[in-house]
Amino acid sequence: MRYVLEGSVRRSGNQIRINAQLIDAEKDTHLWAERFNGDTSDLFALQDEITSRIAIALNVELIAAEAARATEHPDALDYILRGRATRFKPQSRGVYLEAIGLFEQALALDPRSIEAQSRLAIALVGRVLNDMTDTAGLDILRAEGLAAQALAASPRSPLPHHAKGIVLRAQRRYAEAIPEYETVLALDCNGVSALFCLGQCKLFTGSIEETIPLIERAIQLSPRDPELGAWYQQIGMAHLLQLRTEDAILWLEKARDYIPAHSAIHRDLAAAYALIGETERAAAQLTEARRLSSDDRYSSIARLKAFYRYSEMSKIRTLMDATYIAGLRKAGMPEE
Repeated sequence: MRYVLEGSVRRSGNQIRINAQLIDAEKDTHLWAERFNGDTSDLFALQDEITSRIAIALNVELIAAEAARATEHPDALDYILRGRATRFKPQSRGVYLEAIGLFEQALALDPRSIEAQSRLAIALVGRVLNDMTDTAGLDILRAEGLAAQALAASPRSPLPHHAKGIVLRAQRRYAEAIPEYETVLALDCNGVSALFCLGQCKLFTGSIEETIPLIERAIQLSPRDPELGAWYQQIGMAHLLQLRTEDAILWLEKARDYIPAHSAIHRDLAAAYALIGETERAAAQLTEARRLSSDDRYSSIARLKAFYRYSEMSKIRTLMDATYIAGLRKAGMPEE
């Protein structure tokens, strides 16, 4: 037995506290520990909540631990675990390149691996969505083929549906992506990444009021998740579109601190700062967004609208004009 999960339960009135820890039995070291507090008024809901949080946390910790083990003759699973562990690092071009290389090696060893196909597709599109590639079109095209191949081979597996969903998001086909993420969550109730993706799709299809609760649920279930920066950004964007600018700045600054290399976060902060009259800070953030971007999408309002298919955002376009676009104008982004 390599890993042991142990814990204790204490109760005081209606309050319950659970301490859990994961131990590497071979090395006799602690890998992870967490404390959970709850109310016993609904024990079944509390049990589901804690079980989900432990399962999600252990998924992250065990992948990192297994990926770090020395392997003399790595197989496809070893490369997949290493690729997944690499994705837990702060997002950057180098991290995406490393993860993609590892998933490529897994696929070379096992060309029919559903997981290798799906995770490679997700990584390829992930760097497109985070503006960390110079080959966006080719990345999306390849990911689309990999996702289709995985889904055809395993239609009841959540991972290929997630891969297809992320491809649709990159293609700005948010309404079509929604049922893919709903399928992921129906097959895997602990799919926290799908909660975030569904929240983003809800925002861009006009159901903004559903966005924040979905992402807050993801944060509640996985408070140390490697994807937290992107989650913070999306909550910030939802606040910004509803002119809760101070709240937007709070979340966007947290996102920037988590993923400083993400150009879109600096772009969003530029709009938010400008809306409250902080024009110098806004201009600095816009400059940083342009520096980090792989293309000229932030050179003008017209270029930005063309890049993000602004004409197709009919359900939120009025809100975008009054908040996001207005802020970018004040930050110094020209019309043409």
